[in-house]
Amino acid sequence: MSITPIRAALGTAVALILLGGAAPAGAATGATLRPQLEAITAAGMPGVFAQAVNGFRRHSAAAGVADVTTGAPTRPDMRHRVGSITKTFTATVLLQLAGEGRLRLDEPVGHYLPAYAVDGVTVRMLLNHTSGIADYDHVIFATDALLEANRHRTFTPAELAAVGLGQPATGTPGAAWSYSNTNYVLAGMILERITGRSVAYEITKRIIRPLGLRHTYLPGTGIRIHGPHAAAYIPWYDGILLDFADYNMSWAWAAGELVSTTGDLNTFYRALLTGKLLRPAQLAEMQTTVPWVPGAPEYGGYGLGLYSNALPCGLVWGHDGLVLGHATISWHSPDGRRQTTVAQNMTHYVAPGQPDPIADATIAMLTAQLCGEQVATARAGVCPHLADLAFRR
Repeated sequence: MSITPIRAALGTAVALILLGGAAPAGAATGATLRPQLEAITAAGMPGVFAQAVNGFRRHSAAAGVADVTTGAPTRPDMRHRVGSITKTFTATVLLQLAGEGRLRLDEPVGHYLPAYAVDGVTVRMLLNHTSGIADYDHVIFATDALLEANRHRTFTPAELAAVGLGQPATGTPGAAWSYSNTNYVLAGMILERITGRSVAYEITKRIIRPLGLRHTYLPGTGIRIHGPHAAAYIPWYDGILLDFADYNMSWAWAAGELVSTTGDLNTFYRALLTGKLLRPAQLAEMQTTVPWVPGAPEYGGYGLGLYSNALPCGLVWGHDGLVLGHATISWHSPDGRRQTTVAQNMTHYVAPGQPDPIADATIAMLTAQLCGEQVATARAGVCPHLADLAFRR
Protein backbone atom coordinates (compact mmCIF):
# COMPACT_ATOMS: atom_id res chain seq x y z
CA MET A 1 0.00 0.00 0.00
CA SER A 2 1.32 3.43 -0.93
CA ILE A 3 0.59 6.68 0.81
CA THR A 4 -0.72 9.71 -1.03
CA PRO A 5 2.23 11.39 -2.81
CA ILE A 6 3.45 14.22 -0.64
CA ARG A 7 3.37 16.74 -3.50
CA ALA A 8 -0.40 16.34 -3.63
CA ALA A 9 -0.83 15.75 0.07
CA LEU A 10 0.55 19.12 1.07
CA GLY A 11 -1.47 21.06 -1.45
CA THR A 12 -4.39 23.33 -0.60
CA ALA A 13 -7.98 22.88 -1.68
CA VAL A 14 -11.31 24.52 -1.10
CA ALA A 15 -14.25 22.32 -2.03
CA LEU A 16 -17.78 23.47 -2.76
CA ILE A 17 -20.19 21.32 -0.79
CA LEU A 18 -23.98 21.36 -0.63
CA LEU A 19 -25.40 22.09 2.78
CA GLY A 20 -29.13 22.43 2.16
CA GLY A 21 -31.76 22.06 4.87
CA ALA A 22 -31.74 22.43 8.61
CA ALA A 23 -29.44 20.55 10.95
CA PRO A 24 -30.77 17.68 13.10
CA ALA A 25 -32.95 18.42 16.10
CA GLY A 26 -31.15 18.48 19.41
CA ALA A 27 -27.87 19.62 17.91
CA ALA A 28 -25.18 21.31 20.01
CA THR A 29 -25.84 19.25 23.12
CA GLY A 30 -23.63 16.89 25.08
CA ALA A 31 -25.95 14.05 24.13
CA THR A 32 -25.42 14.50 20.39
CA LEU A 33 -21.71 15.37 20.27
CA ARG A 34 -20.31 11.95 21.13
CA PRO A 35 -22.49 10.03 18.62
CA GLN A 36 -21.44 12.51 15.94
CA LEU A 37 -17.77 11.88 16.79
CA GLU A 38 -18.40 8.13 16.75
CA ALA A 39 -19.69 8.54 13.19
CA ILE A 40 -16.30 10.02 12.28
CA THR A 41 -14.41 7.06 13.75
CA ALA A 42 -16.85 4.66 12.11
CA ALA A 43 -15.90 6.28 8.81
CA GLY A 44 -12.23 5.39 9.43
CA MET A 45 -10.60 8.02 11.67
CA PRO A 46 -8.65 6.33 14.51
CA GLY A 47 -9.40 9.02 17.09
CA VAL A 48 -11.25 12.32 17.32
CA PHE A 49 -12.15 14.77 20.08
CA ALA A 50 -14.07 18.03 20.16
CA GLN A 51 -15.57 20.77 22.25
CA ALA A 52 -18.86 22.42 21.31
CA VAL A 53 -20.04 25.61 22.99
CA ASN A 54 -23.50 27.14 23.08
CA GLY A 55 -23.48 30.34 25.09
CA PHE A 56 -21.94 29.45 28.45
CA ARG A 57 -22.49 25.70 28.05
CA ARG A 58 -19.43 23.73 26.99
CA HIS A 59 -19.65 20.09 25.93
CA SER A 60 -16.51 18.02 25.35
CA ALA A 61 -16.37 14.48 24.00
CA ALA A 62 -14.02 12.01 22.35
CA ALA A 63 -14.26 8.81 20.34
CA GLY A 64 -11.85 6.18 19.07
CA VAL A 65 -8.27 5.56 20.07
CA ALA A 66 -5.30 7.83 20.63
CA ASP A 67 -2.90 4.95 19.97
CA VAL A 68 -3.79 2.05 17.68
CA THR A 69 -1.08 -0.17 19.21
CA THR A 70 -2.02 0.15 22.87
CA GLY A 71 -5.70 0.89 22.33
CA ALA A 72 -5.49 3.89 24.67
CA PRO A 73 -8.70 5.91 24.23
CA THR A 74 -8.82 9.43 22.88
CA ARG A 75 -9.52 12.04 25.59
CA PRO A 76 -11.30 15.39 25.23
CA ASP A 77 -8.49 17.31 26.95
CA MET A 78 -5.63 16.12 24.75
CA ARG A 79 -3.00 18.51 23.42
CA HIS A 80 -2.81 18.67 19.64
CA ARG A 81 -0.69 20.20 16.90
CA VAL A 82 -3.17 22.67 15.39
CA GLY A 83 -1.15 23.64 12.33
CA SER A 84 -2.27 26.71 10.45
CA ILE A 85 -4.58 27.89 13.20
CA THR A 86 -1.25 29.40 14.27
CA LYS A 87 -1.83 31.94 11.49
CA THR A 88 -4.73 33.51 13.37
CA PHE A 89 -2.47 34.02 16.39
CA THR A 90 0.33 35.51 14.27
CA ALA A 91 -2.06 37.81 12.41
CA THR A 92 -3.65 38.95 15.68
CA VAL A 93 -0.31 40.12 17.05
CA LEU A 94 0.48 41.96 13.81
CA LEU A 95 -2.91 43.67 13.89
CA GLN A 96 -2.28 44.67 17.50
CA LEU A 97 0.95 46.26 16.31
CA ALA A 98 -1.03 48.05 13.59
CA GLY A 99 -3.42 49.36 16.24
CA GLU A 100 -0.43 50.62 18.21
CA GLY A 101 0.83 52.52 15.16
CA ARG A 102 3.92 50.32 14.81
CA LEU A 103 2.88 48.56 11.58
CA ARG A 104 1.12 49.68 8.40
CA LEU A 105 -0.75 46.95 6.57
CA ASP A 106 -0.34 48.55 3.16
CA GLU A 107 3.37 49.19 3.55
CA PRO A 108 5.61 47.20 1.17
CA VAL A 109 7.19 44.14 2.75
CA GLY A 110 10.58 45.58 1.81
CA HIS A 111 10.02 48.49 4.20
CA TYR A 112 10.35 46.05 7.11
CA LEU A 113 12.46 43.35 5.46
CA PRO A 114 14.66 44.97 2.79
CA ALA A 115 16.38 41.68 1.96
CA TYR A 116 13.02 40.05 1.18
CA ALA A 117 11.37 42.80 -0.85
CA VAL A 118 9.09 41.68 -3.68
CA ASP A 119 7.79 44.39 -5.99
CA GLY A 120 4.15 45.19 -5.26
CA VAL A 121 3.78 42.94 -2.20
CA THR A 122 2.44 44.52 0.98
CA VAL A 123 2.01 43.22 4.51
CA ARG A 124 -1.74 42.90 3.92
CA MET A 125 -1.08 40.63 0.92
CA LEU A 126 0.98 38.33 3.11
CA LEU A 127 -1.80 38.04 5.65
CA ASN A 128 -4.62 37.40 3.15
CA HIS A 129 -2.55 35.22 0.79
CA THR A 130 -2.76 37.47 -2.26
CA SER A 131 0.99 38.11 -2.49
CA GLY A 132 1.61 35.64 -5.30
CA ILE A 133 4.59 34.26 -3.33
CA ALA A 134 4.88 30.49 -3.63
CA ASP A 135 4.85 27.96 -0.81
CA TYR A 136 7.93 26.05 0.34
CA ASP A 137 6.44 22.86 1.77
CA HIS A 138 6.34 20.96 -1.53
CA VAL A 139 10.09 21.53 -1.75
CA ILE A 140 11.18 20.54 1.76
CA PHE A 141 8.81 17.55 1.63
CA ALA A 142 9.42 16.71 -2.02
CA THR A 143 9.56 12.96 -1.37
CA ASP A 144 8.05 10.64 1.21
CA ALA A 145 11.55 9.90 2.53
CA LEU A 146 11.95 13.56 3.50
CA LEU A 147 9.09 13.25 5.98
CA GLU A 148 11.31 11.03 8.08
CA ALA A 149 14.55 12.80 7.21
CA ASN A 150 13.20 16.15 8.46
CA ARG A 151 11.77 14.78 11.72
CA HIS A 152 14.68 16.19 13.79
CA ARG A 153 15.86 18.90 11.41
CA THR A 154 15.75 22.56 12.40
CA PHE A 155 14.77 25.01 9.67
CA THR A 156 15.39 28.72 10.13
CA PRO A 157 12.80 31.27 8.98
CA ALA A 158 15.40 32.64 6.55
CA GLU A 159 15.79 29.20 4.98
CA LEU A 160 12.05 28.73 4.58
CA ALA A 161 11.57 32.20 3.12
CA ALA A 162 14.40 31.67 0.65
CA VAL A 163 12.87 28.41 -0.56
CA GLY A 164 9.43 29.96 -1.07
CA LEU A 165 10.77 33.07 -2.78
CA GLY A 166 12.92 30.87 -4.99
CA GLN A 167 9.88 29.20 -6.54
CA PRO A 168 7.95 30.67 -9.49
CA ALA A 169 5.34 33.20 -8.39
CA THR A 170 1.76 31.95 -8.28
CA GLY A 171 0.40 35.21 -9.64
CA THR A 172 0.61 38.99 -9.73
CA PRO A 173 0.63 40.60 -6.26
CA GLY A 174 -2.90 41.46 -5.17
CA ALA A 175 -4.54 39.72 -8.11
CA ALA A 176 -5.79 36.48 -6.60
CA TRP A 177 -5.89 34.33 -3.48
CA SER A 178 -3.25 31.58 -3.33
CA TYR A 179 -2.44 29.92 -0.02
CA SER A 180 1.24 29.95 0.94
CA ASN A 181 2.99 29.32 4.24
CA THR A 182 5.84 31.53 3.02
CA ASN A 183 3.53 34.49 3.56
CA TYR A 184 3.34 33.79 7.27
CA VAL A 185 7.03 33.06 7.62
CA LEU A 186 7.66 36.54 6.24
CA ALA A 187 4.91 37.91 8.51
CA GLY A 188 6.64 36.33 11.50
CA MET A 189 9.93 37.88 10.46
CA ILE A 190 8.25 41.29 10.26
CA LEU A 191 6.78 40.76 13.73
CA GLU A 192 10.22 40.03 15.12
CA ARG A 193 11.80 42.96 13.28
CA ILE A 194 9.28 45.41 14.74
CA THR A 195 9.22 44.09 18.31
CA GLY A 196 12.80 42.88 18.68
CA ARG A 197 11.42 39.72 20.30
CA SER A 198 10.52 36.24 19.11
CA VAL A 199 7.15 35.26 17.66
CA ALA A 200 6.69 32.83 20.55
CA TYR A 201 7.38 35.56 23.13
CA GLU A 202 4.92 38.02 21.60
CA ILE A 203 2.11 35.47 21.12
CA THR A 204 2.59 34.25 24.69
CA LYS A 205 2.68 37.76 26.17
CA ARG A 206 -0.16 39.22 24.14
CA ILE A 207 -2.56 36.28 23.77
CA ILE A 208 -1.76 33.08 25.66
CA ARG A 209 -1.14 34.52 29.13
CA PRO A 210 -3.87 37.20 29.14
CA LEU A 211 -6.48 34.63 28.08
CA GLY A 212 -5.24 31.93 30.43
CA LEU A 213 -4.63 29.40 27.66
CA ARG A 214 -2.90 26.94 29.97
CA HIS A 215 -2.29 24.23 27.40
CA THR A 216 -1.28 26.37 24.42
CA TYR A 217 2.33 27.01 23.44
CA LEU A 218 4.78 27.23 20.56
CA PRO A 219 7.27 24.34 20.88
CA GLY A 220 10.12 25.79 18.83
CA THR A 221 12.60 23.05 18.03
CA GLY A 222 11.40 20.66 20.74
CA ILE A 223 10.03 17.52 19.13
CA ARG A 224 7.72 16.24 21.87
CA ILE A 225 4.21 17.38 22.75
CA HIS A 226 3.90 18.21 26.45
CA GLY A 227 0.99 16.56 28.24
CA PRO A 228 -1.53 13.95 27.08
CA HIS A 229 -1.80 13.71 23.32
CA ALA A 230 -2.77 11.35 20.56
CA ALA A 231 -0.47 9.78 18.03
CA ALA A 232 -0.25 11.57 14.68
CA TYR A 233 -0.81 9.00 11.96
CA ILE A 234 -0.16 8.94 8.25
CA PRO A 235 -1.01 5.73 6.34
CA TRP A 236 2.34 4.38 5.19
CA TYR A 237 3.63 1.58 3.06
CA ASP A 238 2.35 -1.98 3.64
CA GLY A 239 -0.77 -0.66 5.35
CA ILE A 240 0.86 0.52 8.56
CA LEU A 241 0.09 3.80 10.33
CA LEU A 242 3.29 5.77 10.93
CA ASP A 243 3.29 8.09 13.96
CA PHE A 244 4.59 11.65 13.42
CA ALA A 245 3.65 13.05 16.82
CA ASP A 246 7.32 13.61 17.67
CA TYR A 247 8.50 16.19 15.15
CA ASN A 248 10.58 19.36 14.97
CA MET A 249 7.98 21.92 13.92
CA SER A 250 10.45 24.65 13.01
CA TRP A 251 9.49 23.93 9.41
CA ALA A 252 6.05 25.49 10.11
CA TRP A 253 7.10 28.23 12.60
CA ALA A 254 4.79 31.29 12.56
CA ALA A 255 2.66 29.57 9.92
CA GLY A 256 1.84 26.42 11.85
CA GLU A 257 3.80 25.26 14.91
CA LEU A 258 1.23 25.87 17.66
CA VAL A 259 0.13 23.18 20.15
CA SER A 260 -3.25 23.71 21.83
CA THR A 261 -6.49 22.09 22.99
CA THR A 262 -10.05 22.34 21.72
CA GLY A 263 -11.05 24.29 24.84
CA ASP A 264 -8.20 26.76 24.57
CA LEU A 265 -8.98 27.41 20.91
CA ASN A 266 -12.64 28.09 21.68
CA THR A 267 -11.56 30.54 24.38
CA PHE A 268 -9.18 32.27 21.96
CA TYR A 269 -11.64 32.65 19.09
CA ARG A 270 -14.43 33.89 21.35
CA ALA A 271 -12.08 36.55 22.74
CA LEU A 272 -11.00 37.50 19.23
CA LEU A 273 -14.49 37.75 17.75
CA THR A 274 -15.87 39.71 20.72
CA GLY A 275 -13.20 42.39 20.55
CA LYS A 276 -11.10 41.42 23.55
CA LEU A 277 -7.87 41.15 21.54
CA LEU A 278 -8.25 43.74 18.77
CA ARG A 279 -9.64 47.23 18.49
CA PRO A 280 -12.75 47.53 16.27
CA ALA A 281 -10.80 48.96 13.33
CA GLN A 282 -8.26 46.12 13.38
CA LEU A 283 -10.92 43.41 13.80
CA ALA A 284 -12.73 44.91 10.81
CA GLU A 285 -9.50 44.67 8.81
CA MET A 286 -9.09 41.02 9.85
CA GLN A 287 -12.64 40.24 8.72
CA THR A 288 -12.30 41.94 5.33
CA THR A 289 -12.08 38.91 3.08
CA VAL A 290 -11.03 37.83 -0.36
CA PRO A 291 -14.07 35.79 -1.52
CA TRP A 292 -13.64 32.04 -2.07
CA VAL A 293 -15.91 32.42 -5.09
CA PRO A 294 -15.10 35.62 -7.02
CA GLY A 295 -18.10 37.92 -6.97
CA ALA A 296 -19.94 35.84 -4.34
CA PRO A 297 -18.95 37.07 -0.86
CA GLU A 298 -21.99 35.35 0.66
CA TYR A 299 -20.02 32.09 0.49
CA GLY A 300 -17.30 33.54 2.69
CA GLY A 301 -13.63 34.16 2.08
CA TYR A 302 -10.16 34.59 3.57
CA GLY A 303 -9.34 37.66 5.65
CA LEU A 304 -6.17 38.40 7.61
CA GLY A 305 -5.38 35.05 9.22
CA LEU A 306 -9.10 34.36 9.68
CA TYR A 307 -11.69 33.07 7.24
CA SER A 308 -15.45 32.94 6.95
CA ASN A 309 -17.38 29.98 5.62
CA ALA A 310 -21.03 29.60 4.63
CA LEU A 311 -23.14 27.08 6.52
CA PRO A 312 -26.93 26.64 6.34
CA CYS A 313 -27.35 29.03 9.29
CA GLY A 314 -25.07 31.71 7.83
CA LEU A 315 -21.39 32.55 7.98
CA VAL A 316 -19.05 31.11 10.58
CA TRP A 317 -15.53 32.33 11.31
CA GLY A 318 -12.32 30.53 12.19
CA HIS A 319 -9.46 28.58 10.68
CA ASP A 320 -8.24 25.04 10.27
CA GLY A 321 -4.89 23.36 10.42
CA LEU A 322 -3.35 20.18 9.16
CA VAL A 323 0.20 19.08 9.79
CA LEU A 324 1.71 15.61 9.66
CA GLY A 325 -0.83 13.34 11.34
CA HIS A 326 -2.88 15.98 13.20
CA ALA A 327 -5.86 17.90 11.79
CA THR A 328 -7.99 20.56 13.47
CA ILE A 329 -10.97 22.70 12.49
CA SER A 330 -12.16 25.58 14.69
CA TRP A 331 -15.37 27.35 13.57
CA HIS A 332 -17.47 29.95 15.41
CA SER A 333 -20.60 32.02 15.00
CA PRO A 334 -19.92 35.72 14.35
CA ASP A 335 -20.81 36.63 17.95
CA GLY A 336 -18.67 33.80 19.36
CA ARG A 337 -21.61 32.20 21.20
CA ARG A 338 -21.75 28.99 19.17
CA GLN A 339 -18.39 27.31 18.71
CA THR A 340 -17.02 23.95 17.68
CA THR A 341 -13.41 22.83 17.56
CA VAL A 342 -12.59 19.29 16.45
CA ALA A 343 -9.23 17.49 16.37
CA GLN A 344 -8.29 14.26 14.55
CA ASN A 345 -5.23 12.02 14.64
CA MET A 346 -4.78 10.88 11.03
CA THR A 347 -4.09 12.84 7.84
CA HIS A 348 -3.12 12.23 4.20
CA TYR A 349 -5.34 9.18 4.10
CA VAL A 350 -7.14 9.58 0.78
CA ALA A 351 -6.03 10.34 -2.76
CA PRO A 352 -7.18 13.62 -4.33
CA GLY A 353 -10.67 13.45 -5.77
CA GLN A 354 -11.61 10.21 -4.04
CA PRO A 355 -14.68 9.83 -1.79
CA ASP A 356 -13.95 10.85 1.79
CA PRO A 357 -16.54 9.62 4.32
CA ILE A 358 -14.39 10.91 7.21
CA ALA A 359 -14.59 14.46 5.90
CA ASP A 360 -18.31 14.07 5.18
CA ALA A 361 -18.98 12.96 8.77
CA THR A 362 -16.82 15.79 10.11
CA ILE A 363 -18.67 18.45 8.13
CA ALA A 364 -22.00 16.96 9.22
CA MET A 365 -20.94 17.20 12.87
CA LEU A 366 -19.73 20.79 12.53
CA THR A 367 -22.90 21.84 10.74
CA ALA A 368 -25.16 20.22 13.32
CA GLN A 369 -23.29 21.68 16.29
CA LEU A 370 -23.08 25.20 14.87
CA CYS A 371 -26.46 25.48 13.17
CA GLY A 372 -28.81 23.39 15.28
CA GLU A 373 -32.35 23.61 13.93
CA GLN A 374 -31.99 26.97 12.25
CA VAL A 375 -33.40 27.27 8.78
CA ALA A 376 -30.85 27.28 5.98
CA THR A 377 -29.93 30.71 4.68
CA ALA A 378 -27.47 29.49 2.07
CA ARG A 379 -27.77 26.69 -0.45
CA ALA A 380 -24.12 25.93 -0.59
CA GLY A 381 -21.03 26.57 1.42
CA VAL A 382 -17.39 26.79 0.56
CA CYS A 383 -15.41 24.93 3.14
CA PRO A 384 -12.01 23.36 3.55
CA HIS A 385 -12.39 19.71 2.65
CA LEU A 386 -10.25 17.64 4.98
CA ALA A 387 -8.68 15.58 2.25
CA ASP A 388 -9.77 16.66 -1.22
CA LEU A 389 -6.07 17.28 -1.62
CA ALA A 390 -5.29 16.42 2.01
CA PHE A 391 -4.51 20.10 2.35
CA ARG A 392 -2.50 21.70 5.10
CA ARG A 393 -3.40 25.25 6.10
